[in-house]
Amino acid sequence: MRPSDLAGQEIAARIDRLPPCRAIRRLVLRIAVGNWFEAYELFMPGFISIGLIKDGIYTVTTKGLLDFRSFPSFLASFFAGMFLSTLLFGWLSDRLGRRSIFVWSMYIYSLFNMLIAFSSTPEFIGLWRFLAGLAVGVQLINNDSFQSEITPRPSRGRYMAMAWIMVLTAVPLTAFLSMLLVPHHIMGISGWRWVVFIGSLGGFVVWLIQRGLPESPRWLAARGHHAEAQSIVAVMERDVRTELGRDLPAVVPSDLSPLPTRGRWQEMFSGRYLPRTLIISLFQFCQTIAVFGFTAWVPILLAKRGITVVHSLQYTFMVVLLTPLGAVIGTWLAERVERKWQIVAACVAIATFGFLFALADTIPLVIFGGAVVVLGNDWLISVFHPYTAELFPTRIRAQALGFTFCWSRLGAIFVGYWVAQILAVYGVPGVFTLIAGATAVIIVGIGAFGPRTNGMSLETLSP
Repeated sequence: MRPSDLAGQEIAARIDRLPPCRAIRRLVLRIAVGNWFEAYELFMPGFISIGLIKDGIYTVTTKGLLDFRSFPSFLASFFAGMFLSTLLFGWLSDRLGRRSIFVWSMYIYSLFNMLIAFSSTPEFIGLWRFLAGLAVGVQLINNDSFQSEITPRPSRGRYMAMAWIMVLTAVPLTAFLSMLLVPHHIMGISGWRWVVFIGSLGGFVVWLIQRGLPESPRWLAARGHHAEAQSIVAVMERDVRTELGRDLPAVVPSDLSPLPTRGRWQEMFSGRYLPRTLIISLFQFCQTIAVFGFTAWVPILLAKRGITVVHSLQYTFMVVLLTPLGAVIGTWLAERVERKWQIVAACVAIATFGFLFALADTIPLVIFGGAVVVLGNDWLISVFHPYTAELFPTRIRAQALGFTFCWSRLGAIFVGYWVAQILAVYGVPGVFTLIAGATAVIIVGIGAFGPRTNGMSLETLSP
């Protein structure tokens, strides 16, 4: 075995034997700040939709993909940027490093999001949304890779799910701001513009927190920078020892075969990784239908049932208020229940309570059904991010996550148009028939073919 192979395995073993502590949790949460603003942007369109339509910029109905004045085009422009970004630029994170992509993608996103707040034509709003989506797509897969690589094996799922508790607070906050601002003009400016502007402050926040954030030691080792990786792990170990006041467990030498330091994108289409690539690609396409087919349309779905604009936004806030609790469930179950079965259970809840939302004839039941759908969506989100990051090796992790995740963004481009057309013809029950079909595919695909991952090192799962 070459010394470089041994050094890389030693770095992984040193990280995996770190006990649960605040020091690691702080690192994970700092990275999650980028995901917080990404969640703000992803879920914001549904909450400001009524304001955009009220200002005459967009319409609910659509004449097709080239109808830039339709609300589905507002949704599609951002997801089109994310689709191209995750498909074509996932290699940037594997080539340039997790930390640099974390910082610069956030700066670029913030710039274009600010331009959206000051634009008034659907063409320019769509262009800025597309460019913002390019930045967010790279960041999303980068941050999942980053977090999975700095967290110890026994608690990786718990750390990453816990981060989503913080991330998903963006959803009720965005809904609350929209409820307060969208129906009004503040200083002569439409409320939806203020909601967008607040989201554009993410770059400034990341600038404040990025100082002192280390690079991923596993990434450094995979690129051959062993001395720097050793130095970062030594600092992590020192911080953990200081916090716990005791020596760390001994490093257990790994018996893995030598690991190549450079990967090729073709690896995801061969050997053990081809079935994973196919299963996760299918999962990502369907989970977007389940999540954004509902969340991006909640106010409009409520309005379709005869609820006024103001009440629609108020009820939307009540529906999404439990959003972070979905990640709490994912955190509590992270190492107790196999992650693949959590994904299956979340999908069952989404389908079941989605029909309650669609068919209930009283407001309390409508709100309850919608709240449980949101709970299921966000439980799903908090589980699938660590799950998918575990299934590919460090040398190609971001590229593989990018390729598989691009199918989610492709689905997101079209789901808005599908929902608009189904809503016009079949009403709210028709929308949830679409969502139930997507969850059924996930239940079969992940339940029957998804690998088990709990309690296994990244190097064992994906050598």
